[in-house]
Amino acid sequence: MKRNGNTILITGGGSGIGEALAHRLHDLGNTVIIAGRRLEALQAAAEGRENIHPIALDIENGAAIEAFAARAVAEHPALNVLVNNAGIMRFEPLDTQRDLADAEATITTNLLGPIRLTNALIEHLCAQEDAAIVNVTSGLAFVPLVATPTYNATKAAIHSYTVSLRQALQGRVEVVELAPPAVQTGLTPGQENRPGYQPLDEFADEVIALWTQAGGTPPEILVERVRFLRNAEAEGRFDETLVQLNEFARKAREGQ
Repeated sequence: MKRNGNTILITGGGSGIGEALAHRLHDLGNTVIIAGRRLEALQAAAEGRENIHPIALDIENGAAIEAFAARAVAEHPALNVLVNNAGIMRFEPLDTQRDLADAEATITTNLLGPIRLTNALIEHLCAQEDAAIVNVTSGLAFVPLVATPTYNATKAAIHSYTVSLRQALQGRVEVVELAPPAVQTGLTPGQENRPGYQPLDEFADEVIALWTQAGGTPPEILVERVRFLRNAEAEGRFDETLVQLNEFARKAREGQ
């Protein structure tokens, strides 16, 4: 991907990782469209930045996604980069029968949302120069957090989907996976200041450095902290890492 001169759409751009990346990519000289459910949050994220454009999007609604994509292309015909970042993370017990509303919402938002939006924009992107799709997954796609099983599963699915998309679009649209570690954001209650999680600004700065490195953007953007999870199976330490991850997360949530 080129460093600047892009028109970049970022879902979940009103807070957390999406907002942080939107600001940094805007600072590099890109036009940025930020999308999300809460228009007031998007407007706050865009405040004082002439070329950041907020557009409301209900990522759970298939018809709304189609209408949003048509509007985004009509208002910003130079759109050439899609960042599928919007997502939710819910804690779910697996040892008792439960209402599956959280699991269903997670699948709709984290898996169907990116698939639907990519589908709605794919012909437009294929017609653009320097086009790219960036799918935000998670280190938990590779080693799961037992307390958030559906979240892990959706991120693993998007990882696999990204591999297929990269092969299908080879030579036409660059396809990149961004897999964050545990980052201090509002993804779950109390996570903004959770001990041991990577500070948001530090994470975003590291991502941009990898995104814009000499020689081009790598197919996977992996900050140093996530490599422990990404490479666990390949390095023959998956079982050990599964135990370590879940113990770390439990202690962090309990403030130990």
